[in-house]
Amino acid sequence: MSVYEVDIAAIDGTRGALAPQAGRVTLVVNVASKCGLTPQYAGLEAVHERYADRGFAVVGVPCNQFLGQEPGTPEEIVEFCTSTYGVTFPLTEKIEVNGDGRHPLYSVLTEAGDAEGHTGDIRWNFEKFLVGRDGSVVGRFGPQVEPEDPALLAAIDAAL
Repeated sequence: MSVYEVDIAAIDGTRGALAPQAGRVTLVVNVASKCGLTPQYAGLEAVHERYADRGFAVVGVPCNQFLGQEPGTPEEIVEFCTSTYGVTFPLTEKIEVNGDGRHPLYSVLTEAGDAEGHTGDIRWNFEKFLVGRDGSVVGRFGPQVEPEDPALLAAIDAAL
């Protein structure tokens, strides 16, 4: 199944948040506003802007499963992201990425392995999945991998 076919709402509740990404290269990232890794929003925005004109976008997926680090309402999340980090990339509804309530998007994404061979459950906030133009996962990067890490940027370049 193409990642772009998975039904997930935008943060404002509009259905089909991933459909506009079809045919583009997308970095899907589970995000949180109160995490030690939250400053990665700045790097995600920089990468989003750097490659946007080449058919690339970041999509942030808020998740509150890791120590309650994304407790806000949709409006609070948007306000935080835009006012603190100048985020312009799309955000989805808040979902669960692990466990019985795992959203179908993450059922597809977590089948992919990272460079160390890790598949399955999301380990923490800011785990990154690079999705190709055809909707297949072409790369997985752990939470500690910064958005502007050379390996991630090389993968984005190769997918574009």
